[in-house]
Amino acid sequence: MKMTFTLNGQQVTGDFAPDQTLFNWCREHSIKSVKCGCETSNCGLCTLWLDGEPVLSCSVLMARVDGHEVTTLEGVGPAREEFARCMAEEGAEQCGFCSPGLEMDVLALDLRHPNATDEEIRRELSGNLCRCSGYASQMRAIRRFLARRKNPAGKLSERSEAAMQMEKQVKAAGKGVTSADRGSTLSSPAVKKDAYALLAGKPAYVDDLAPKDCLTVKMVRSGQAHARVTKVDATRALAIPGVVAIWGPDDVPHNRFTLAGQSYLECSPYDTVILDSTVRYVGDEVAIVVAETEEAAAAAVKAVKVTYEKLPVILDCSEALDNETVIHDEDDWAYGADRTGDPKRNLVASDCFEFGDVDGAFAEADVVLERDYHTQAAEQAMMETMRCYAYTDAFGRLTVVSSTQVPFHIRRQVATALGIPKSQVRIIKPRVGGAFGAKQTGCCEVFAALAAWRLGRPCKSIYSRVETMSCSNSRHEMKLKVKMAAKKDGTITAIDLYALSNAGAYGYHATTTIGLVGAKSLPLYNHAASRFHYDVVYTNTMPGGAFRGYGATQGCFAVESTVNELADTLGMDPCEIRFKNLVKTGETLWQLGQEPLRSCRVDECLERVMQLTGWKRKPMVEELPDGRVRARGVALTMQGSGISNVDIANVDITLEDDGFYVLKIGATDVGTGADTILAQIAAEILGCDVDHVITKGVDTDTSPFDTGAYASSGTYTTGGAVVKAATDLRDKICALAAQWWEIDVEDIEFDSGLVYSSDGSYKMTVAEMANRAIGFGLNPGMLSGHGSNTQPQSPPPFIAAVATIDLDRETGKYDLVDYAAVVDCGTVINTNLARVQVEGGLVQGIGMAMCEDVSYDARGRMRTDSFMQYKIPSRMDVPDVRVEFMPSYEPTGPFGAKSIGEVVINTPPPAIQSAVAHATGNYVRELPITPEKALHGDALQAPEPRNPQRPAAE
Repeated sequence: MKMTFTLNGQQVTGDFAPDQTLFNWCREHSIKSVKCGCETSNCGLCTLWLDGEPVLSCSVLMARVDGHEVTTLEGVGPAREEFARCMAEEGAEQCGFCSPGLEMDVLALDLRHPNATDEEIRRELSGNLCRCSGYASQMRAIRRFLARRKNPAGKLSERSEAAMQMEKQVKAAGKGVTSADRGSTLSSPAVKKDAYALLAGKPAYVDDLAPKDCLTVKMVRSGQAHARVTKVDATRALAIPGVVAIWGPDDVPHNRFTLAGQSYLECSPYDTVILDSTVRYVGDEVAIVVAETEEAAAAAVKAVKVTYEKLPVILDCSEALDNETVIHDEDDWAYGADRTGDPKRNLVASDCFEFGDVDGAFAEADVVLERDYHTQAAEQAMMETMRCYAYTDAFGRLTVVSSTQVPFHIRRQVATALGIPKSQVRIIKPRVGGAFGAKQTGCCEVFAALAAWRLGRPCKSIYSRVETMSCSNSRHEMKLKVKMAAKKDGTITAIDLYALSNAGAYGYHATTTIGLVGAKSLPLYNHAASRFHYDVVYTNTMPGGAFRGYGATQGCFAVESTVNELADTLGMDPCEIRFKNLVKTGETLWQLGQEPLRSCRVDECLERVMQLTGWKRKPMVEELPDGRVRARGVALTMQGSGISNVDIANVDITLEDDGFYVLKIGATDVGTGADTILAQIAAEILGCDVDHVITKGVDTDTSPFDTGAYASSGTYTTGGAVVKAATDLRDKICALAAQWWEIDVEDIEFDSGLVYSSDGSYKMTVAEMANRAIGFGLNPGMLSGHGSNTQPQSPPPFIAAVATIDLDRETGKYDLVDYAAVVDCGTVINTNLARVQVEGGLVQGIGMAMCEDVSYDARGRMRTDSFMQYKIPSRMDVPDVRVEFMPSYEPTGPFGAKSIGEVVINTPPPAIQSAVAHATGNYVRELPITPEKALHGDALQAPEPRNPQRPAAE
């Protein structure tokens, strides 16, 4: 069809397929700002303007474009740069994948309704989903941007008021506790290094960078939850024009491996091959299709005929252990580092940890509660789906460009699966559009790699939203039992915690996730005798994997909910019972590997969140004029900082000519700002501006080894390596100056870009020194520092939070009207990025508490495999969560820092559960807490909560 339209001010004329979407046309013609996160018009990522009005380009056919004007982010004027500045200065772009779509909608709102109220803004932008930010930072940026019209000459305010207030709050709360004021380098809101490129929609992600001549790799997936594949007939599919190859289980290497992105020897069992003759869940891979185009590949997938021998299905994890149906009956199943499982019993792992006289404490207790809990499988739901592309270079080596958290682990997986040396595999990580643990598990990489290795052509595998949600991994479903003993005065004397975890079809992360259920919940009440025992079982559901919180989320819900119920049973303030039992600095954390606790302000976090919410001034339950009831609930949690005695980080930093530094890391920035935070740490050591430190992205050929972005290890573990590397370089700079000037190195000073002697007789800028070092003469060239870091402990960050809900007792419908949290993460390195990490994690936890749920039908087919069925919070569902910090000083961390990435997701389920119980008298012990559950609740009637009487903290 012949048509003409205007694209970003330029006329475009030609023949177009009228049924092609505008989104696909834009992507094919290098308009990379439009992204796809859903394929169902639910995410808002593909927004552009048609005749000045925002539209979803995935829903617009090219036939509709004829004679009209199309504007994408690439063609918007100066206002875009102003809004980008607001977003960047709030850290609101995070991974950046959803930002262009949001920008287009906000810029349109600015033109037609700049005086919009907060409610109107939220409604206008309700279709713009974000999984990283929690929306609060975006709302701050939007308010600042729109407010410029009220300022003189319509200019933006010089700095974000919110960013300045957060910086002040952090420094005030850390005064006298953390290290000295770090000026503009640490405890400051440095803008992410990639912010402006991502906000401009520059090509940065896997599908933006893939060569145009890539072959498309798609999977034929099982429609059966458990079956033997007896035949794969590809005859019709191979006849489709453009189909290059189709491989079934008999056509590919058969080497057992695990897709868990863990350090070698992986704890997870080796229970996976590239294609297995047994399928174990609906969506399991049966065959690989490679074609010239996506259309040909999709047609071929439908044309492949698979014959199955059906097997009995196990969907309920309670029925899996010692079931006569064995899910993994293969002869070559192999143990990883954890050897507690038995596949013949469908048992992946089992263990017990006990400290103190648990049974004796129960026998002597005044009160004993026994409660059962169920936490659902939950989707990470990052906006960028699973994706990668692969190619062979001129020397025959295999390169995989992957959106992953664990490049070095992916290298091992690909090499093992294909049966080739690791020296023949290279992994490159571009920008990652969100991960949250999902991309700590390998996924599509082995399929694209195999195709590229065999065919010698670039091959890409881009998972759809349905595939990502139903054929990758999710949070592990768990069933938990808590038995808690206490004295009448509220002293908790014993906790017995049992967890049954659903590994799904494969054991990825199953043996490690379960350990954190007890290790990150029981030490909060460290004085009680404790027992933690667990079983992990296979079922015929999608595999579990890593998700922010990694088992601590499930354990926190069970233990904290029981503590809240214990307080209600005893008629105590739930905060008071915690003050009475909380762990303190100097104690040994018995259930956390018996590690020492060197830094902890959790009691002050709780005290401060009480102040923020007026805990003592307001009743626990309050009748509202509109007939609803307002109620509150509280929860605490802790996490860790890296994996003790396991995580490794290596860092190299080089002084380049003209005096800038290149920081080479193996750690993975997945939108958290790790590249920026690590540069801030280096800049502090080297006395330079953060912009003088260039952070090099991960390439396994050139980056030093790092275990990856998981277990909250970035700031703590890799940051520690940066301190060592930058210190090593600084010492070498001083040593070289001493050599040149023929004086003792002890007489050399290094400060703010200057190297000079103590007596002032010699002085040189770092830039001059760098240029001289690579100039004529017998000079050393570019100086480099190296740092390696691994730690024997995993110091926990802490968080205290209060949820406030308004609930209709007639329907059970409730709204979260306030959520306040105070965090101890040690020294805060970047105030903006730390705040957004907290806000984003809290909203993910709120989603788990209120609405998110992975659901299967009786045949094992997932019902919730898109954003149409799987509900994640929008900005209409959550208020702007309130966040403060209570910095401590962790002596083993870089400048006293601990982690922050995971701890922030854990408190919403128990805090909201308690608020619902206070409002209705019903304890809901199964997530999510829907209005129906809130209304009908548990058969047990909750005691009336007693309004707090503890002296006010204010």
